[in-house]
Formats: sequence, structure tokens, C-alpha cells
Amino acid sequence: MHYAVERKVSEMMKWLVELRGERSQQMVADEIGMSQSGYASIETGARRPSVKLAKRIAAAMGFDWTKFYEDDEDQRGA
Repeated sequence: MHYAVERKVSEMMKWLVELRGERSQQMVADEIGMSQSGYASIETGARRPSVKLAKRIAAAMGFDWTKFYEDDEDQRGA
């Protein structure tokens, strides 16, 4: 895996894990209506959620859904 990709994955995992707090991945997954493994793949950065799923995750965890796409905007503006 390329270093920049590794860094991006670890950054995504970090902010999602922090927002999840004391809840387990299973608890969040149940709340948003998906499998734990599916949610885990998003949390680790292996998978990016669709806009619809990003909105469900954001609503459950209390953040702006566009946070999932901030890296894309930063790269286009660079």
C-alpha cells in the first residue's frame, strides 16, 4: 500500500473512531441499518460510503456528512 493511502486510511479511521466514542461498531451499524463488517470497512477507509449512507452515519454520530468527502475537495483545490 502506498504511504499516502496508508496515511489517509489511518486519518479516516481516527476521526470516525473518536466520533463513535464508547459505542461499538455493531451498535453504530445497527443504528444505521448495515452490517458491522460493512461499517468497519468504512471506518478503516477500505470503503467510502455513498451519499445516502454518509448522511445516515453522520446523523447517527452527530457530524456533517460532507466530512467523508473533504479530502476530495482538498485535492481538487490543490
